[in-house]
Amino acid sequence: MDQRVQAITALMERHLHRDLSLEEMARSVNLSSSRLRHLFKAEIGRSPAEYLKLLRMQRARELIETTFLTMKQIMTEIGVKDKGHFTEDFKKLYDLTPAQYAARHRSASLLVKKAAAK
Repeated sequence: MDQRVQAITALMERHLHRDLSLEEMARSVNLSSSRLRHLFKAEIGRSPAEYLKLLRMQRARELIETTFLTMKQIMTEIGVKDKGHFTEDFKKLYDLTPAQYAARHRSASLLVKKAAAK
């Protein structure tokens, strides 16, 4: 993988909570915005914005599964400000809203704990 694309993906992972503009990412690897977008899509198969959204939703899922944070706290942690977009994006990826996913995950975890206790 191109080192500049690797640097951008690492930057995204470190700064999920921030609004990273395409221009800022491009400057960090000394590319124009359009060249970065083209190179990123060729290497990853998604635009930088699509990839960042995917990383954020994956992190949200991890936080739902491993913490007791509220959805508002999770949104802050992953840099999403609009609850409607967050819910819509999460549902597109996981076929459940974040609240539905959390409820299912918690009930499944309880069942596993009860079964292990027997």
